[in-house]
Amino acid sequence: MLPLKCPNLTVTPLIVKIVTDLSKYKLVNESQAKGCRMSSEKNEPKVGLMSRLEEAWVGGTAEFLATFFFIILGAGTVVITGAITGGSLDISRLLAISLAHGIAIMLLVTATANISGGHINPAVTISMIITKNITITKGVIYIICQLAGGTLGALTLCWLMPEAGNLGSHGLGAGITAFQGLVTEIILTFALVFVIFASAVDPRGLGKLAPIAIGLTVMADHLVGVPLTGASMNPARSFGPALVSMTWDNHWIYWIGPIIGGVLAATVYKLVFLNRR
Repeated sequence: MLPLKCPNLTVTPLIVKIVTDLSKYKLVNESQAKGCRMSSEKNEPKVGLMSRLEEAWVGGTAEFLATFFFIILGAGTVVITGAITGGSLDISRLLAISLAHGIAIMLLVTATANISGGHINPAVTISMIITKNITITKGVIYIICQLAGGTLGALTLCWLMPEAGNLGSHGLGAGITAFQGLVTEIILTFALVFVIFASAVDPRGLGKLAPIAIGLTVMADHLVGVPLTGASMNPARSFGPALVSMTWDNHWIYWIGPIIGGVLAATVYKLVFLNRR
């Protein structure tokens, strides 16, 4: 029997190639595993104007749908619980409203984070523009879509429940002055946007768990803020029901307060925490 002869294989380069390919695969998986990111165009490859506009409108469509469903779930809960309790705000109704808004935001941010960043809120979008996490063009498209989605959501509620009154529009609580309401909205939105930046924008944040932190913050803000201002933190959430029901009392508070609070939180987080090494 003739002895078998093995060909003279060059093993070392083959092993090096396999190790290199595995390292690249690991890096790709690690970058994908970071999960929910609400911003950051800085590391994206440069693309043409039409591609950027198309991407912005795709993201805007996600923002439109998310805000539409947020009004249905959030403002809808306000309307339904009001009908059950006769309009009075007791602890059970407060808990129901808070849970509905918090869970809705948690689910909708989860659904849209990888498409648009899951802003669902003009105050969040403006904060992202100010801190240069998204472009002005994309931000404007997002805000238009958020307001349109909020308006359609309120119109849908009005159609489904013709006796819905002010459709869950925000208003100041008894004895709350306009200035107190403004400060309340600034504080509530500061807390929300601070958590957004810490969990979803900061690369060291919670990643895929960020929607849970954001939803819990919205819930906690509602527990405190509903008796005071209705706890808007979101101009689109206030605008849609106000427009459809024509409820404009102190409406400016629900724009100025969230925008100031959001921009302050974003700026503080970026300057104090995000830029540290």
